[in-house]
Amino acid sequence: MALNLKGIASFTDCFVIVGGIQRRQTQAICDGIIERLGGKGEHPGHVEGYDLGDWILIDYADLVVHVFTRDRRVFYGLENLWGDAPRMSLVRPESSSNRGTSAARKG
Repeated sequence: MALNLKGIASFTDCFVIVGGIQRRQTQAICDGIIERLGGKGEHPGHVEGYDLGDWILIDYADLVVHVFTRDRRVFYGLENLWGDAPRMSLVRPESSSNRGTSAARKG
């Protein structure tokens, strides 16, 4: 899920919220995001929570990615906390070599 926070939050323009089943999967998702965006010249200013893996925050300034395990995603409920934020559609890239990543765009 992606939330458009322009005009709502002063610290970022967009949240992307994704989830995995367990810690190793959330860490792999995080690694994939960092690798994919790094290949495009984008590098996070900060990564938090990687070692525990139940909620990993990847801060790209205008984009903040939250990678949760299922139980933490439900517990924190960012989708509800930012319920006024418009949802953005997520589109999976065409190439099968890009499995597991999505690009956000305004819907």
